[in-house]
Amino acid sequence: MAEEKALLSVLRGEARKIPPLWLMRQAGRYLPEYRDVRATTKSFLDFCYSPKKAAEVTLQPIRRFHFDAAILFSDILVVPDAMGHRVSFESGAGPRLEPIETPQQAERLGKFNIEHLAPVFETIELVKSALPADVAFIGFCGAPFTVASYMIAGQGTPDQAPARLFAYRFPDAFAELIERVVEASIDYLARQIEAGVEVVQIFDSWAGVLPADEFMRWSAEPVRRIIAGVKARHPQTPVIAFVRGADAHLPMLTQTIGADAYGIDTALDPAWAVAQTAADIVLQGNLDPLALVAGGDALDREVDSILGAFKGRPHIFNLGHGILQQTPIENVERLVARVRRAGG
Repeated sequence: MAEEKALLSVLRGEARKIPPLWLMRQAGRYLPEYRDVRATTKSFLDFCYSPKKAAEVTLQPIRRFHFDAAILFSDILVVPDAMGHRVSFESGAGPRLEPIETPQQAERLGKFNIEHLAPVFETIELVKSALPADVAFIGFCGAPFTVASYMIAGQGTPDQAPARLFAYRFPDAFAELIERVVEASIDYLARQIEAGVEVVQIFDSWAGVLPADEFMRWSAEPVRRIIAGVKARHPQTPVIAFVRGADAHLPMLTQTIGADAYGIDTALDPAWAVAQTAADIVLQGNLDPLALVAGGDALDREVDSILGAFKGRPHIFNLGHGILQQTPIENVERLVARVRRAGG
């Protein structure tokens, strides 16, 4: 009988001497082979909807570093794109959508068309057929508040003020928009699982800007509903929740939203996270991406500190946010070697 994949064993609560390792945004511009493939595609969204190319870049970091998991190459904004809220990406400027400024504009959104995302599911099938037997496969979606913040502002903003103002001024319309993203996300993640992913992660990149009551209403509760919806259809599939910037809420999240693991961001002290959560809670993180850029002794110290903090409990080694474009490949190699020496 084949040994269980390292990531999956930790997600069911096993503490391993060598934690499974993968990196958020591991398929990306720091890799020359990624840049070569990206250069052959006109737009970023076309790239996400090109199954052979998306599968290739999903597999590239596995070939180079043999991480313990591959994560689907796509984008969180394919969900609004499949609702008729068309998305484009401008070079150097990020995503652009038509801003939603009134409840009437929100009401005019189309029905979520999951068949619009057929290329994503084809990508999953291609990756699944090519992954090494010991490598897990992660799918993902954006959390409703983060997705809605782009839909309302029409672009990324530093403090998500447009979405927050919309929620204060038009709470019923905002609640309806959040609910539509919840329902779409459940369908989307379920189809990813049916296509072949073994784990899903929900990214709430911007919920940390919300006051406590708003955080519960617009982040924690919608994420809880997505997890419950996915578990109702696929009860054996683990779900990782990554809520960036919400450090003080970690104990509450681990007790209420029902995820199998919780990603923690760079700012959170691992020792505090360990002290504030039950010993069987699976935590993921939280190396500073800039420490990975710096490399050398600074990288070694940070890696050793994180490994020490989580020793003896189920832990997935990862960054506290996505890998940066300027990251030297040799530093990633150094990270992988150091983590995998942890059990020696």
